[in-house]
Amino acid sequence: MLAAAATSRLSIRVARQAVKVAGQRHAAISAVRRGDVRGMQSAAQTERDTITRLLYSIGTKREVERHLRIFSSASHPSSPAKFAVIKVGGAVLGELDELALSLSFLYRVGLYPVVLHGAGPQLNEIMEREGVVPDYIDGIRVTDAKTLQIARRVFHEENLKLVGALEKLGTRARPITSGVFTADYLDKEKYRLVGKITKVDKRPLEASIRAGALPILTSLAESPDGQILNVNADIAAGELAKELEPMKIVFLNDKGGMFHGVTGQKMDVINLDEDFDNLMKEPWVKYGTKLKLREFKELLDYLPRSSSVAVISASSLQKELFTDSGAGTLIRRGYKLFKHDNIEAIGADRFRQVVHDRDPEVLAGLQSITGVLNDLEKTPYTIYGDEPLDVIAVVSHPEGEVPVMTKLLASRSGILNNVTDNVFNSIKKDHRKLFWTTHAEDENRAWHFERADGSFTRAGRSLFWYGIQDVAEVERIVKDFEAKGRIERSFLPVGPSAPPHRVASAAGAAPAGAKAYSTLARRVPGLRRGFATSASDAPVSTETKRVALVGARGYTGQALTTLLSGHPHIDLTHVSSRQLAGYPLTSYTKHSIDYTNLSHQDVEQLEKSGEVDAWIMALPNGICKPYVDAVDRGSVERKGEKSVIVDLSADYRFEKGWTYGLPELYGRESIRASKRISNPGCYATSAQMLIAPLINHISGLPTVFGLSGYSGAGTLPATDPDGRPTTVPKVTPESLKHGVKPYSLTDHIHEREAGFHLSELLPSGVSPLKVAFIPAVAPWFSGIISTASIPLKEKLNAREVIALFEEKYKDNKLVQIIKEVPQLPVIENKHTWTVGGFQVHSEGNRVVIVGGLDNLLKGAATQCMQNLNLALGYDEYEGIPI
Repeated sequence: MLAAAATSRLSIRVARQAVKVAGQRHAAISAVRRGDVRGMQSAAQTERDTITRLLYSIGTKREVERHLRIFSSASHPSSPAKFAVIKVGGAVLGELDELALSLSFLYRVGLYPVVLHGAGPQLNEIMEREGVVPDYIDGIRVTDAKTLQIARRVFHEENLKLVGALEKLGTRARPITSGVFTADYLDKEKYRLVGKITKVDKRPLEASIRAGALPILTSLAESPDGQILNVNADIAAGELAKELEPMKIVFLNDKGGMFHGVTGQKMDVINLDEDFDNLMKEPWVKYGTKLKLREFKELLDYLPRSSSVAVISASSLQKELFTDSGAGTLIRRGYKLFKHDNIEAIGADRFRQVVHDRDPEVLAGLQSITGVLNDLEKTPYTIYGDEPLDVIAVVSHPEGEVPVMTKLLASRSGILNNVTDNVFNSIKKDHRKLFWTTHAEDENRAWHFERADGSFTRAGRSLFWYGIQDVAEVERIVKDFEAKGRIERSFLPVGPSAPPHRVASAAGAAPAGAKAYSTLARRVPGLRRGFATSASDAPVSTETKRVALVGARGYTGQALTTLLSGHPHIDLTHVSSRQLAGYPLTSYTKHSIDYTNLSHQDVEQLEKSGEVDAWIMALPNGICKPYVDAVDRGSVERKGEKSVIVDLSADYRFEKGWTYGLPELYGRESIRASKRISNPGCYATSAQMLIAPLINHISGLPTVFGLSGYSGAGTLPATDPDGRPTTVPKVTPESLKHGVKPYSLTDHIHEREAGFHLSELLPSGVSPLKVAFIPAVAPWFSGIISTASIPLKEKLNAREVIALFEEKYKDNKLVQIIKEVPQLPVIENKHTWTVGGFQVHSEGNRVVIVGGLDNLLKGAATQCMQNLNLALGYDEYEGIPI
């Protein structure tokens, strides 16, 4: 109780501070109002950011931002009332300031709930004062003309008080006391002027929100002939929720939840499917409690199973909405949980779809659905989940070994409705010990920390466990896991660190590439003290590596030598060109180096002696294989780690054993772990990046038309006036007569390449994707402009398409998303891929998008540097001017 009270006080302090921030903003806006509008928008954004930060005092930053993002995306201009319905009990209106603060807080962060209030205690007080005795039948107030007259007056007064309190805080609010509910008589003879709602008109509510005001309404209704009818506010809120289907339904009362009649303890969660019948048999469930439970069940039976009702106090509103633990009592239909030892029990297709939609490894391109299914069969396993598969967990448990939870895949609904906790608790009942891993950047990482007795983070992944307190035992188990391949990444050593000052000293003295770690105990509110280890990712490698470039005469080779010259950790030790052998490489400035003509035997010997750490093959298609074979032969007798090969030709883009190096689409981890990397084609890079965000929305054949500068057509050897070998383009602007020349109109190699690799993003069992591609050469030197026409299987608008691209390419430094059609100046000589010009056909069934890159940079040399950096342990963007 003390903790709950403290939380409520904290929530109110947060709300008060938010209003204070808003008041400071009003002064700023007054000064700006006569200036430019952008200043006002900036002030508004600053206010929202400040108030959002205030929320971090009641929950973790990750959970607050996740809930805020989910709620903000719930409403659309066409349906703006999708966030929440908040029913305010009459007793709560007695704490008007506290209520107004909580509602104003939501308004400040851009959320617009629909607020409906009762006024029962206020009505009873006035009726008693005026000598009218309240009459109830079956818990329903009998409403005669005198009672209705008083009720209308009370409802209007209380409505205006709440609106006035909100306006006083700078929160726009609109009183709505009629025009929303249409009703028939519930039973005219029995209850008199009491209504049963038959229709809800949401237009006044939506108009209020579009105008930037919170809609504040009463539960009074009108009959078709205009008679005012009284409706119980709880029932009116339920009917309103049925019409709006909001993300959250909140009932505010003065108790802050529903309480057990015997123990007096607050009930945190009521799962109606499992608990309703038993609760209704309890002797303490009677009168108002029984009526409310019936009303909640009727409401939730009507709404989607993802819907839930929260019964809380006004002071706990922020905690309920923006934290995983919530507040008060959560009531939901729920599902009975299951556990099966094979996927057929839940349906293999359903399981595959969950993996396709939610598995971060699959979404990042690090694992295929087939790979997940194959891994599943390697050990005995149990699948835990709920009937709609809002949450799926897979636990691997070979006999006599410690179990590992290999998958925990939750939908947004599963997280919001705490299904994840129910599934996890079911696992804990079966397994006294458990290990599992997540990405270090998992947005639900705080949830994992709270449920683990210990954790260890290294190289972008976190290892969690419960049921073990001895670090030596943890290390022994992890060592066994790694030996048997049950976890992919090395987490050893695991153990207590030295005191902090020694850890810092040791970390500073660690050799390059070594991982530093620390151990600390975290105190998690409500949980016992746990032992947790936290590893700080050591800096990426700064060790100097030696690189050989084979095929340096062409335009791509020239671009590569320029980039390598600016790389702080790479030493270009060999550069090979048959035509230029013996001449100095002038574009490399770190030290003097001459071109050589490396034979296959030379390459084999350099690999065998360990003189080269990485090979870049910048050769024409069909020429590379003998050089790769030479490296492979030399690596057999090489001592230590064998070298990396990045091939820029098309020779290995379809080969097993080679990693296709397009980090933005198919993930970084596979490249980091690979020694053989095929660099994507320039046209194919842009085509795939145009199509990938829409991969699950495509119906039919996507078509890409690509215009490339003439450097993409290749080069020919020539000599300059001094007799030195040089390079000239195969195609010149003069030969094009300053126009464009389409070529390879069907079956271009990049057409096959794009379709082949994009198909890896599709669910298992789905037919491979085919892509139509038509290239043309243009009279500028470098730069590709690709226009994609993509048929859609369901209607999308341009804003939705842009959102898909923003989500797909967030945090990718070499991707630029713009509104306008990309033109050559934003593409040529740039290291980025730029996309824009998003337009959807008027029928909503086809989208056209334009993407551009420099074919010599992001289409070749820059992408090669990304792949080389990842494979050698450097920062992905090292040496790339961004």
